[in-house]
Amino acid sequence: MYDSDHRNVITKLVGHNEKSVMLTFDDGPGRALPEILDILEKEDVKAGFFWQSRLLHHQRPWKRALDSGHLIGTHSCNHKNLTRLSFEEQLADLSRSKEAISKVTGQNVTYFRPPFGQFNEDTIAAASELGMHTVMWRIASMDWELKNDPDQIKTFIMDHLEDKAIILLHELPQTVKILPSLIRQIKQQGYHFQLLGS
Repeated sequence: MYDSDHRNVITKLVGHNEKSVMLTFDDGPGRALPEILDILEKEDVKAGFFWQSRLLHHQRPWKRALDSGHLIGTHSCNHKNLTRLSFEEQLADLSRSKEAISKVTGQNVTYFRPPFGQFNEDTIAAASELGMHTVMWRIASMDWELKNDPDQIKTFIMDHLEDKAIILLHELPQTVKILPSLIRQIKQQGYHFQLLGS
């Protein structure tokens, strides 16, 4: 479980009367994206994607993600630890990433997730200067560490599930494997899936 008392960092949904959570996927757009979009479409779920702009190749199905109503945010240009950079360097990285994603997708980017979940005051200030909200998470699935035991991803999330939680996932094969059953189990607990700002 993660939480932040920083007033400019989002870790939970707000303003929903019904029990709700949000799925988010980092580090794309990658090879697993088509399968993830297939599952989300079948289960009628909207999710958030935080993409590295260097991976936004034209052959990746970014347009399908937009057309399906998913949220697209930036995860920086190439996943550097931004806290090791000066304010000016962080601002330049986020500006390039935001511009690149906006240019390809035709959509203004208003959400940002720091690589490695690492940020400092300069990071928040740079994102804010570019008109972006910094989004972290409440539940980290640990999917990047559970390649050989994907069922543990689901177990970890379900054991920590709570109302308004933002859930951190990645565009990985092991995540694809458990995603359909994860979504169904969350629904069985009476939760709906929401997006930030919806």
